[in-house]
Amino acid sequence: MKARFKYRIYPTPGQKYRLAKLFGCVRVVWNDSLACCQEKYKLGEKKPTNSKLQKQFITQSKKTEDREWLSEVSAIPLQQSLNDLDQAYQNFFKSTKGQRKGKPIKPPKFKSRKSKQTARFTKGGFKIGQHKVYLAKIGKLKIVWSRELPGPPSSVTVIKDSANRYFLSFVVEIQPEVLPKTDNSVGIDLGIKTFATFSDGTKVDAPKPLKKRIKKLRKLSKSLSHKTKGSKRYEKARVRVAKFHAKLKDTRTDFLHKLSTKIIRENQTVVLEDLNVSGMIKNRKLSRAISDLGWRTFRTFLEGKAEKYGRDFRVISRWEPTSQTCSSCGFKGGKLDLKVREWECLNCGSKHDRDENAAINILVAGGHLETKNGRGGKRQTSVKVAAASETSTRRGVTAR
Repeated sequence: MKARFKYRIYPTPGQKYRLAKLFGCVRVVWNDSLACCQEKYKLGEKKPTNSKLQKQFITQSKKTEDREWLSEVSAIPLQQSLNDLDQAYQNFFKSTKGQRKGKPIKPPKFKSRKSKQTARFTKGGFKIGQHKVYLAKIGKLKIVWSRELPGPPSSVTVIKDSANRYFLSFVVEIQPEVLPKTDNSVGIDLGIKTFATFSDGTKVDAPKPLKKRIKKLRKLSKSLSHKTKGSKRYEKARVRVAKFHAKLKDTRTDFLHKLSTKIIRENQTVVLEDLNVSGMIKNRKLSRAISDLGWRTFRTFLEGKAEKYGRDFRVISRWEPTSQTCSSCGFKGGKLDLKVREWECLNCGSKHDRDENAAINILVAGGHLETKNGRGGKRQTSVKVAAASETSTRRGVTAR
């Protein structure tokens, strides 16, 4: 399986200038090719092949007066940019034909210089040293090796985020590390007040970085709104806001990585409920709190690590009445208001903590628990095997 390893780099001012030129060339090649494809579509013609696009917008464009500066950067990232465009169109066509699972995929969009910038180098365009990494026509970049690479990388992506931080992301082929088997199984109920409640009664609170720093965000946003767009002061204020959001993301991601790794290492089977996060975020009263938790990222981490370490990860249907059903006798007590945190079963008299009871029912629906009355194990559940780590820049799980 493939995994991505990300490291911080510190380019010099001259290297930053050359990287900015590289990002601009990659962006121009992508946008020119995408505009050509859209024009062909309007005329009722087929999309040009990837080889034709590379010949027209890389090889031939370098000979023109308007695009002669494309020859000042390495050709490898330019070629990889058009390879990504071709893959994006393939995913879009498969999605429209119903050949690709998941949500419908939209067609490729034009790239902006204001968003995150990336450029990918394949073999021949980079060389790894002890303290530095060489990139073609960029130079030797100082890198902080926070961990050792498990093998030779097949590609490296140089990234500049909105907070003006630079990273190198390596794609490495790794062998799944099968952990010793254990008899432990766990059902997990995700919540807002308590991030996760396990079927054994354990509760984990989320750091909620945004909630703790919401006043600072408002202050920074207010300062940004008072600046004139395009001015130097506006750019400084924008970077301050971007760094603030980057710190929030890092805090949240670190918590989710540590928790998901702990769960996978301690349990053979992990059962989670399929939550409609995109639909729940539309609730304006809960959207900020849900976004601050990172439920979908947590599920993605569990999927990837379950495959990496040989664990069984299952997802039950979102329509299972886990909060309404008594985990002792199976009696359905009806819909409960969110304010109700504890309730008593009208059938057997058992008293339940709402979240703990739901976590037990999630484990039952996954077929890995027998209750007092012997129910469980016969329900149909949609089991989803952990997906392989994505190797693209925008999506995927960073190995940890």
